[in-house]
Amino acid sequence: MKKNLLAVAIAPLFMALGCTSTTTTPNNFPAAYDSISAAELAEHTKVLASDAFEGRLPTTLGEQKTVDYLVSEFKRLGLKPGNGDSYLQPVNLLEITADPNVSLQLGSQTLTYKENMVVATKREQETVSLHNSELVFVGYGVNAPEYDWNDYQGLDVKGKTVVILVNDPGFENPDSGKFQGKTMTYYGRWTYKYEEASRQGAAGALIIHETEPASYGWSVVGNSWSGPQYSLASADGNAGRVAVEGWIDLEAAKKLFTEAGLDFARMKSQAQQGPFAKPLGLTTSVTVKSTLKRSTSNNVIATLPGSKRPDEHIIYTAHWDHLGKDDSLNGDHIYNGAHDNATGTAALLEMAEAFTTLEQAPERSVTFLAVTAEEQGLLGSAYYAEHPVIPLNKTVANLNMDAMNILGRTKDVAVVGKGKSELENYLDKAVKGQGRYLTQEDRPEAGYYYRSDHFSLAKKGIPALYAKGGVDSWDEETANYRKRTQVITRGCYHQVCDQFRESWDFSGVEQDTRMFFEVGFDIADSQDWPKWLPTSEFQR
Repeated sequence: MKKNLLAVAIAPLFMALGCTSTTTTPNNFPAAYDSISAAELAEHTKVLASDAFEGRLPTTLGEQKTVDYLVSEFKRLGLKPGNGDSYLQPVNLLEITADPNVSLQLGSQTLTYKENMVVATKREQETVSLHNSELVFVGYGVNAPEYDWNDYQGLDVKGKTVVILVNDPGFENPDSGKFQGKTMTYYGRWTYKYEEASRQGAAGALIIHETEPASYGWSVVGNSWSGPQYSLASADGNAGRVAVEGWIDLEAAKKLFTEAGLDFARMKSQAQQGPFAKPLGLTTSVTVKSTLKRSTSNNVIATLPGSKRPDEHIIYTAHWDHLGKDDSLNGDHIYNGAHDNATGTAALLEMAEAFTTLEQAPERSVTFLAVTAEEQGLLGSAYYAEHPVIPLNKTVANLNMDAMNILGRTKDVAVVGKGKSELENYLDKAVKGQGRYLTQEDRPEAGYYYRSDHFSLAKKGIPALYAKGGVDSWDEETANYRKRTQVITRGCYHQVCDQFRESWDFSGVEQDTRMFFEVGFDIADSQDWPKWLPTSEFQR
């Protein structure tokens, strides 16, 4: 009777939200839902973020401990290996560690590694150099036909080094109608800028760092770009990439433009009005020496087979990796990555356990994919997208969890990249059941939709959802806790202070994990194939 009453109760809401079929909810769905607990989420996070896991850097002892932990948990839950008879999907990586004893000659300036520049290469070469490479300012470095915008129009940058603004033209000119205003498009991401510079045949590419449009400070650039860097190994040794790619800080950029007889602010303003490029009449030189190593990391994948259509899958993703450790630091030298992303990995495990407690599995299979090398540019998920274990045409949807809400329960749920797919209908139902409401992310200009692993699958046409607890605290007590905790954790992104704290309130993580559990179940136990919305750039 409980089963029928629950199904009857949710059907009108489900249909009103635009979903084409209802689920047949197992008798113990409420119990499985309630089994997702803050205490267990905190315990998984504590283990994964412990010093023993050494910051979970791919291809290190930290990876081995992490992978062993994940596989042991999936086995304990009785989940099937997701890759044939294995829980692992090997990911072939090229590890490049640049010698930090490098300087960049930029016009007449000599810039210092990590202090005001970082440089590296993705090419599989021990030494790459730029010798008096001509510098060309290419605005935002965007070639976007759908926006009638091409900063490279008519330019020949072969052998030259392009200097590029961060973000895209809409960010600081939101009322212009260009791009998507304050909301970042993929054209604003640093990954895109290097990709496009490579396609244009440039020898080097330097991005000008500014904290607000980048959405993070210079220290994040320095920490993320120093030490071992990874890319996916390729047959040609990544010969198609620019030889040198890197960042310069804002002060160095302003001095560069002054030396070129130009005003940086004026050039930036012109670049916002339309496609723009300007040779600087100066050159740059640098030699990057690197230690190369081909290595193998692992995605971890486990599956709960569907009861009726096991060949169709819902995929949950979270990245298990972080930045490892830096022995050159005094005192604490481990980047534990508790928030980013031990919390999301913990949610993946807790979600998997909840699914295994259902009396009957959903009609479709549910697959849990913990990916590697997210911090290196979404490499683990990119590898999976190019070498999918589950055929892409049998992958119904992707639900991603990254840096879960450790600031207590919220009334709102922020949809990252709101308005992209019909998955938001399922999310809305689950959220309303918790007495909450949907809203847009508070900083769409940061482009978070393009900065986590669901993006790799979205680029392949698979509807992908990324959401998390927002900013509207559940009650006054939670609001006070939120303020206290933010004082402690502010500025800990990609820093050694991102470590597990016993004082953290995991009730918000619990809320959101239960929410994702319901969304995934509703899709898995239906015949629906959610679609991209017409306004999405992923619409096919």
